[in-house]
Amino acid sequence: MVENDQHRAEVSRDQMLSASAWMTAGSILSRFLGAVYIIPWSIWFGNYFLRGNALYGLGYNIYSFFLIAAIAGIPSAIAKQVAHYNALNEYGIGIRLYKRGLVLAVGTGVISAAILYFGAPLIDGGNPNVIPVLHSLAWAILIIPTMSLTRGYFQGYQQMAPSAISQFVEQLVRVIYMLVTAFLIMQVFHGDWVKAVSQSTFAAFVGALAGMVTLAVYYLRRREDFRSLVAHSNNQLHVAPKALYHEIITQAVPFIILGAGITIFMLIDQFTFFKVMRQATDYSNNMLSDLYALFAVNANKLIMITISLASALAITAVPLLSVALTRGDKQEIAKQNSNVLTLFLFVMIPAALGMCAIAGPLNRLFYGQAHQALGANVLTFSSITSIPMGLFVVISAVMQGLSQNKRAVKFFLVGTIVKLIFQWPCIYYLGAFGPLVSTGIGLCVTNWLIIRSLNRQFGFERRLLDIGFRKIAKYSLFMYIATLITVYAGNYLLHFVVDPFGRIPSLIVTMFAVVVGGFIYIYLALKSRIADMVFGPRSELIRSKLRIK
Repeated sequence: MVENDQHRAEVSRDQMLSASAWMTAGSILSRFLGAVYIIPWSIWFGNYFLRGNALYGLGYNIYSFFLIAAIAGIPSAIAKQVAHYNALNEYGIGIRLYKRGLVLAVGTGVISAAILYFGAPLIDGGNPNVIPVLHSLAWAILIIPTMSLTRGYFQGYQQMAPSAISQFVEQLVRVIYMLVTAFLIMQVFHGDWVKAVSQSTFAAFVGALAGMVTLAVYYLRRREDFRSLVAHSNNQLHVAPKALYHEIITQAVPFIILGAGITIFMLIDQFTFFKVMRQATDYSNNMLSDLYALFAVNANKLIMITISLASALAITAVPLLSVALTRGDKQEIAKQNSNVLTLFLFVMIPAALGMCAIAGPLNRLFYGQAHQALGANVLTFSSITSIPMGLFVVISAVMQGLSQNKRAVKFFLVGTIVKLIFQWPCIYYLGAFGPLVSTGIGLCVTNWLIIRSLNRQFGFERRLLDIGFRKIAKYSLFMYIATLITVYAGNYLLHFVVDPFGRIPSLIVTMFAVVVGGFIYIYLALKSRIADMVFGPRSELIRSKLRIK
C-alpha cells in the first residue's frame, strides 16, 4: 500500500513536471516575444513611444477584462471537469462537456465583442484615442474564447503540448503583424501614431486566428484517439444537457473572478491613477501618461514574463488536484499542494530577484533612456511585487482545483477591498510606486487567507516547505548579489570602450549577468540537493552531466 502511494506520488509529480515544462516553455516564449517586440516598436515610434505604449496599455487593460468575461472561466472549468470524468473512465461525458462549452464560448464571445465595440465611447476614460483601440480589440474576442476552450479540453487530458505550441504560434504571428504595420505606418508612410497603435492591437485578432488553426490541426490528428477512449469508457454515467450546462457555469463563474484578479487590480490603477495624481501634482497629461506607461505597461510587460511561470504551474495544478479530490486522497492533495508551492518558490523567487538585479540594463535594453533612472527603479519594485502576484495565480488555481471556489472568491474580494483602501494614499504620497504598493498589500492579504485555508482543510508537508523555502531564499540571495556585482562590473568595464547605457552594451551586460546568476543558482540548488525536492530523480542525471558531486 505504501509502495503504491509512493508510486502514485511520483507519477503525479512527473505529470506535473512534464505538463509544467510544456506550459512554462510555451508561456515563457510567448511572453518573451510579447516583450522583445518593444525594442524595434519603440524605435519606430520615436518621440511618440511612451504615449503610444500608454495608449496600448489603456486599451489592453479594458480588453483583458472583457476577454476574461467572454472566456467566462469555461476553459479552466472544462479542464477540471474533463479530468474529473476521465479519472472515472467516463471519457464520453468529457467530450459532451466540450461540445456544450463550445456553444457557451461562441455565445459569450459574440456578446462581449459587441458590448466592447459599441460601448467603447462609454468606457474610454475620457480619452477619445482609446475608442479606435477598443474597436480593433473587439474582433479578437470573437475567436479567443473558442481557442481557450479547446486548450482547456486538451489540458483535461494532461496534453499540454497543443496549448503551449498554439500559444507560441499565436504570439509569433501577432508580433510579426504588429511590427510590420508599425514600420509601414510610422516609418514608410509617416502616418498617425494612434492608427499605428490600433493596428498593433488588431494584431491580437490575427494571432488568435493562427492559434486556432494550430489547435484544429492537433485536434484532427488526435480525433481517433479520443474516439477510442470513448469506446472503451465505462459509459455508466448519464448527465442531461441541462445538467452539463449547469455544471460548466457553476464551475466557471469563480474562474472569471479569480482569472480576472490581476486585471481587476490593473483596472483600479487605470481609473484612479490619473485622478489622484492630478490632485497631488500639477503634472501635464503627457507627463502623467508617461508615468502610467512606466509602471502599468513597461514594467508590467517584463514582470509578466516571470509571472507566466506561475501561470504555467497554475494551469497544470488544476486537473491534477481535481483527480486527487475525486479519489478522496487527502494525503495526495497535501503532497500536491506542497509540490506546487515548492516548485513556485524554486522558480519565482530567483526569477524576481534576478530581474531586480538587472533592472537597470534590462529597462534600457527594452525602453531606451527615456526616464532611465525612474524606469529602472519602478521595474525593481515591480519585480518584488511579482512574487505575491504570481503566488496568487498559483494558489487561487489550487483552490479551484479543490472545489474551494466560493472561499477563494471571498478571499480575493477581501484583498480587493484592502487594495482600494490603500490606493488613494499610496498614489498621493508615492506617485508611480503607489499602485504597486497597494497591489502588493492587497494580494499579500488574499494569499495569506488562501494559504491558511488550504492548511486547515488539507494540510501541507511542512518539512518540505520549510527546508525548501529557507534554502531557495538563501541561494536566491547569493544569486542576486552575484548578479548585481556583475552588472556594476560590466558597466564599469564597458565605459572605457563605449557608452555603457546604450542598448547594445545593456544587452551585453544583461546577458552576461543572467548567465552568471543563473549558473550560481542552479549549481547551488543541485549541489545542496534542493533541486531533488522539485525535479526528483532527474536531478541526479543533471548532476552527473555537470559533474557536480
